Amino acid sequence: MANNPLINKFDTPFNSVPFNKIKLEHFIPAIENGMKLGRNNLKNIRECIESPTFKNTIIPLECCSEELDVALRVYFSLYGSEATEEFQKLAETISPMASEFDNDIYLDNDIFEKVKTVFENIAQLNKEDARLTEKYYKSFVRNGALLNAEQKEKMREIDKKLSVLSPRFSKNVLNATNDFELWITDGKELDGLPESSLISAKETAESKGKEKGWVFTLQMPSYFPFMKYAKNRSLREKMFMASTSKCTSGEFNNYENIKKITRLKFEKAQLLGYNTYADYILEDRMAENVSTVTKFMEDLFEPSMISAKEDVKMLTEFANKLDGINVLKPWDTAYYSEKLKEEQFGFDDESLRPYFSANSVLDGVFKIAGKLYNLQFEKNDNIQVFHPDVQVFEVKENESHIGLLYIDLFPRETKKSGAWMNELRSQGLSFGEVERPHVTLTCNLSKPTANAPALLTMREVETVFHEFGHCLHGLLSDCTYQSIGGTSVKWDFVELPSQIMENWVTEKEALDIFASHYKTGEKISNDMIAKVKSSSKFLAGMFSIRQLQLGYLDMGYHSTDPNNIPEPFVFEKEVLKKTQLLEPVEGSSISCSFSHIFAGGYSAGYYSYKWAEVLEADAFEKFKEDGIFNQETAKSFRENILSKGNLESPKVIYKKFRGSEPSTHALLERTGLLQFAGDTEG
Repeated sequence: MANNPLINKFDTPFNSVPFNKIKLEHFIPAIENGMKLGRNNLKNIRECIESPTFKNTIIPLECCSEELDVALRVYFSLYGSEATEEFQKLAETISPMASEFDNDIYLDNDIFEKVKTVFENIAQLNKEDARLTEKYYKSFVRNGALLNAEQKEKMREIDKKLSVLSPRFSKNVLNATNDFELWITDGKELDGLPESSLISAKETAESKGKEKGWVFTLQMPSYFPFMKYAKNRSLREKMFMASTSKCTSGEFNNYENIKKITRLKFEKAQLLGYNTYADYILEDRMAENVSTVTKFMEDLFEPSMISAKEDVKMLTEFANKLDGINVLKPWDTAYYSEKLKEEQFGFDDESLRPYFSANSVLDGVFKIAGKLYNLQFEKNDNIQVFHPDVQVFEVKENESHIGLLYIDLFPRETKKSGAWMNELRSQGLSFGEVERPHVTLTCNLSKPTANAPALLTMREVETVFHEFGHCLHGLLSDCTYQSIGGTSVKWDFVELPSQIMENWVTEKEALDIFASHYKTGEKISNDMIAKVKSSSKFLAGMFSIRQLQLGYLDMGYHSTDPNNIPEPFVFEKEVLKKTQLLEPVEGSSISCSFSHIFAGGYSAGYYSYKWAEVLEADAFEKFKEDGIFNQETAKSFRENILSKGNLESPKVIYKKFRGSEPSTHALLERTGLLQFAGDTEG
């Protein structure tokens, strides 16, 4: 215990995580110690003889598991970013332990009665204390506090099983991604691929001990360029099938995990008195219920589908003209989309890469945050990191410490795919003091090569800005309590701060700050910016349908009794029939690697991306009206959105910023779908 860095107080700058000292064997003892201390704290709450108050009940609850939370946050942050097979396996022990502890809190009737007493006297509390009390009362009810003893045991059993299945699903996706490689030794098969992709594939081959040839993987910086530029259609098909058949069979099969997870979530919802898991989840979302989500997606579906069919027709005609292809296949869309975009707008993604070195993009997003929110970012090499790729920046405002930002940009085999923001420490009350946050920004971007720095595509730049928006939400939180601060907001609101940041990527005033050629220093031209902006509506219908497709699939699994769901492959095909633009491909599946909903927090919540897209398009209209760097508008967005956490209803704080309810008009207009829509208000 004495030598366990996760148990002792961190003797580091800003009390940052001492990653260099942490070993695999430290986690279980630290978690057991945290649980022991937490249960003692719960015992003190339970046995307190004074009348329940906010001070003797809610505050102790908020702080009861601080030591445990430290160990769990470090573990699960590393689980996504730097996890060996042995490290991943530990999740099957740790997740059930964490689940059991949560149930020890929320299924404790004596503690619930005390929380209930405070809740019934909520009118006596100030606004923030009342909000925290309401949060705890609802959390107890939603986690089974009103169940009888037999039902509570059933709840423990369900949560324990789910706590094992979700990490297992995620681990299978990572392992299946790493398991595939396309090794090519004949250079003639690489026709069309850009130099950046070839250099990277050559370096990948060498890193895997292959002296000759090129290796392409299912990591996105390798996969996306291959699908967009490789002229060899059969190889594109091979890559597509490898990607879309991940976890559908063999060692990393997630088929049974899907069935088990959906059934257990349904049983949990039924136990709590809800018809389906979606009903349970959506009660605590802005949307509030299944019918609202269904109507929301349907309102976007019609204009999106009309436009998408025109997109497919146009793309098919182009493929036929170029290569005599009569029937477009899924492995053709990215390739011919890029070719058509180049023909129509005079540029492709590769021509933009030289203007977007990773360092200049980071510098740009920092400067933009500085202009908007008066923030400064200073690199700090004294903060310990978990991998050499990681950089740490101290965030300041007028020399005042705001927080720490860890940035981890490039893929590796110990890191799951995708991009995300995480909190190593949330802003709010921690060990007796209101502390500033430590947040992580994680991506899987194009890596530097021997000949050039990391040069990013426009989409990768948008990804950096997106995740940085989440980081700002965490960093600029100004709340007393962690549980209602930062990104601890309703799930269909949390994407607003991230998605709105993407808008600056295509604004000339912002691009002039950071988009310059990595060799010559030449700024990205006005002509190029105009082309980028004019292409923003290109194939918007297809892109919208893709997002809606994922939303429909998610809601399909979680708003249906699993007893009425046939086998997942059959069910997926049935749900996606209405959004199918091309003939479905036998053997491919979205579900088996859909980590967002089976191993992440987006179960019955994938619609949130489109929901937040409506919010951010509407909100950015305010910035465009006032000026994208208008100080008053930025101040209002910070004060009403970024700093407020969950102190008020999202509908209330959004209206305080915007002055009105959100409208779909801005999104439909921006994407060119307005012409296909009927009534667009709402």
